[in-house]
Amino acid sequence: MKFTDGYWMMKEGTTIQHPVEIRDIDIQPSQLSIHTACRSIQRKGDTLNAPLLHMEASSPLPDVIRIRWTHHAGKLSKGPEFEIYSDAANEVIIDQDDEAISLASGGLKLNISKTGPWQINFTNYGKRITGSGSRKTGYIQTGGGTAYFREQLDLGIGEQIYGLGERFTPFVKNGQSVDIWNEDGGTSSEQAYKNVPFYLSSEGYGVFVNHPERVSFEIASENVSKVQFSVPGEYLEYFIVGGRTPKEVLANYTALTGKPALPPAWSFGLWLTTSFTTNYDEATVNSFIDGMFERDLPLHVFHFDCFWMKEYQWCDFEWDPAVFPDPEGMLRRLKDRGLKICVWINSYIGQKSPLFKEGKENGYLLKTKEGDVWQWDMWQAGMGIVDFTNPAAVRWYQEKLERLVDMGVDSFKTDFGERIPTDNVVYYDGSDPVKMHNYYTFLYNKAVFEVLERKLGKNEAMLFARSATAGGQQFPVHWGGDCSASYDSMAETLRGGLSLGLSGFGYWSHDISGFESTASPDIYKRWVAFGLLSSHSRLHGNESYRVPWVFDEEAVDVLRFYTKLKSRLMPYLYTAAIESSRLGVPMMRAMVLEFPEDPTCHHLDRQYMLGEGLLVAPVFREDGVVKYYIPEGRWTSFFTGETVEGGRWKQETHDYMSLPLMVKPGSLIAVGSNDKRPDYDYADGVALHLFELEAGAKAVAHIHDVEGNLQLTVTASRDGNEIVIVSEGAADKSWTVILRGIAKVIAVSGGSASEDALGTVLAPDSSSGKLIVSL
Repeated sequence: MKFTDGYWMMKEGTTIQHPVEIRDIDIQPSQLSIHTACRSIQRKGDTLNAPLLHMEASSPLPDVIRIRWTHHAGKLSKGPEFEIYSDAANEVIIDQDDEAISLASGGLKLNISKTGPWQINFTNYGKRITGSGSRKTGYIQTGGGTAYFREQLDLGIGEQIYGLGERFTPFVKNGQSVDIWNEDGGTSSEQAYKNVPFYLSSEGYGVFVNHPERVSFEIASENVSKVQFSVPGEYLEYFIVGGRTPKEVLANYTALTGKPALPPAWSFGLWLTTSFTTNYDEATVNSFIDGMFERDLPLHVFHFDCFWMKEYQWCDFEWDPAVFPDPEGMLRRLKDRGLKICVWINSYIGQKSPLFKEGKENGYLLKTKEGDVWQWDMWQAGMGIVDFTNPAAVRWYQEKLERLVDMGVDSFKTDFGERIPTDNVVYYDGSDPVKMHNYYTFLYNKAVFEVLERKLGKNEAMLFARSATAGGQQFPVHWGGDCSASYDSMAETLRGGLSLGLSGFGYWSHDISGFESTASPDIYKRWVAFGLLSSHSRLHGNESYRVPWVFDEEAVDVLRFYTKLKSRLMPYLYTAAIESSRLGVPMMRAMVLEFPEDPTCHHLDRQYMLGEGLLVAPVFREDGVVKYYIPEGRWTSFFTGETVEGGRWKQETHDYMSLPLMVKPGSLIAVGSNDKRPDYDYADGVALHLFELEAGAKAVAHIHDVEGNLQLTVTASRDGNEIVIVSEGAADKSWTVILRGIAKVIAVSGGSASEDALGTVLAPDSSSGKLIVSL
């Protein structure tokens, strides 16, 4: 939201009060409390008829500093509030002298000038990162009588801003106005399903605005050298998040707001759905599954979209008896074929649903101020909305889902949750409807996730969720919403996923070939490659089926190739997934996250790192031409073994069976022995591909089981012309190391060496945990 008329003037009828000078400082063991006058106080009379703004500074966690500004403190605080995690033992150091006072936590430090105009600065491990100076912080009153709090933080020359949720607008947010307000706007507008008031800077810090309501960001827009954020009301709270690297910043931010849960290994396989408005019954479903199996297309999850329930009755959580007369038997038969089952749900109850009356009578649905059920006809006729602030409503809703889990359902697609009303709405717990608009999705997805975790166990629960806000990363997985069947939409979808990953979300998916319309065979095949080299992979659409043979026979071959490739990459991918869960870094990483010192990477949004070692550049053109950037170092094509010196752009033409899949130098990529499914014994028969290990360098691969337990660690280190390979764990497993790009092996101690098309294959002796290779 913009308040000024150019640089010098405010908009007509708008006034602003700034902190000008410090009136008093209260130092507590781990907190600073500062009152600031909004004018220079020369005499006692100057203290009258003017506001006093109060600032608190504290630290909930190392490398995180909280700032809270308050004008009038008497206003009642209505929920909801984001869940913030803290450590009571966190050490906070407060120092002061005649000139300044500081508060430090970890490597992050706040410095406040005690003389002259108001000025605060933040340093991150000794480097100044941002701050707020004279006339930047402000309490604002508009001509309409609405009050706002605004902060403006310095934006350095060349500094880039990322994140703010899953945004489909340009990847770098500089120059944009962004409102944090969940909406169902598709993937081709400035609206977003997943709004997160957190941004990440290319300078290696983050800012989290701790308000679930609408937060308005002006990023180098209203003031081109500032990032501005504002909220309505009498207070503003934000956190500066530091760290030694951008990945550490994300780790610290997710320590503050919640780490992503680890999805089950089976969820990384291929998902196939009925699509939305198509016709489907058990015979149709079986025809899809039979077609996949007959064509040697590994399939791991089948999803039933909305019409598994009877029309007009969404949601009643009952299989439509006219279409599915024996749902328990059908699910049993599907699961006997090795499939997991997902079904579509949302948190809306249509008036025709038998549950509407039940929800109305028990107070489980949102109400108006008059005590009526809040209703409208969008989506479902006369629908009401489940009130998740009512514990009894949560239990009621969860009981319906538990019955489905008992029936054989393994996961839920939690659709919608964005169009949550704010006018004439009353929540059971008295929550502020404006704050609940974004926060509602957190309660909705949490309620569903709890059911799955309770019934199936930890690390077996996962959703397919569309809406989210801060903290929602704890309930994965999220998908990108309603995209179209075009290259433009494929590219905007990737931008959205990369932005979401820089907002603390570890796992992300999208509708392969687009949700709206039907893709050409060309787009389908290109999107399949992108989709199977994503965190999670789902074939889904609106008015048409997404099985490959309806496009052409080559599409069958392409889908088979990339599905099997992903299954073989699962030892590597699942370790990356575990890292996402533990650290909060995404599996699909914007290039700037892995290469923050390379300025060319700061703008890249058509390629990404899949885990730490693999660079993926999807093809977005019908002619197969792709132009992508390779950072410094000697990179290797995973497919062909061709090596390329980085620090430059490369243009290539690819057929449908390839795309740029480049391996970072010094990587040890674990490739499994099973191409049929994503969940298998990753350590048994694993081949560890070693790429371009320089003298003095070391590469490590960790292999886990499908429960997330570490099974095998292999370390390769190079000293001159000698490579030493050491293993720990899984002594009963057979594994090999493949030297990629090594010209000649002279001798091997502790095992044997052989040649194949990829390179030199090293196999340790059965009793050896150590190989020494002379080059």
